[in-house]
Amino acid sequence: MDLDMNVNAPHSMGTTIIGVTYNGGVVLGADSRTSTGMYVANRASDKITQLTDNVYVCRSGSAADSQIVSDYVRYFLHQHTIQLGQPATVKVSANLIRLLSYNNKNMLQTGLIVGGWDKYEGGKIYGIPLGGTLVEQPFAIGGSGSSYLYGFFDQAWKEGMTKEEAEQLVVKAVSLAIARDGASGGVVRTVIINSDGVTRNFYPGDKLQLWHDELEPQNSLLDILNAPSPEPMNI
Repeated sequence: MDLDMNVNAPHSMGTTIIGVTYNGGVVLGADSRTSTGMYVANRASDKITQLTDNVYVCRSGSAADSQIVSDYVRYFLHQHTIQLGQPATVKVSANLIRLLSYNNKNMLQTGLIVGGWDKYEGGKIYGIPLGGTLVEQPFAIGGSGSSYLYGFFDQAWKEGMTKEEAEQLVVKAVSLAIARDGASGGVVRTVIINSDGVTRNFYPGDKLQLWHDELEPQNSLLDILNAPSPEPMNI
């Protein structure tokens, strides 16, 4: 049987990314699996990238494309902040990503979610899917795992959530997508952005809730090999 893992394929973040607004800010969340064909190239990648002190972006699609777009936008926003003498707004940050994505839509394969907080409009979430459309949303989901989450968010999201409720929703949603989507996995990372600043949280994969038909975490082969030998039987 041919088990071609296609390890020379482009690095892709078959991904679950989420952005949720709450009463006072936003919560961004993502899994951590980066794949190359069927091979997991990185099981603990960070898909939530800082653009400014108050704006972050969740990346999905081609890892290379999403990284270069993020790098360009971070540079432009740094120049923008120097010229204005104040931080860029979330809308300006999202619009810069929209410009790059739309003007290069024939070459880029990346979908992004921009989230942040500014003193003018508070917490905002913008979705920028393939093609460079810019859509302001109360919550946004993206990546291969998002297919499993639309109905869940229609039922679970509500206006005026607290920070704790919003983060619990994001972690639960990512863990649900990990359970069903083979291209999502690893750990869950969250970023909370509000008027007080930014808080990053980390949820290991073995601490996530198990869902229907999921198997309990198993010991690795190394754990089994390093285990003490059983005592000989007395007859």
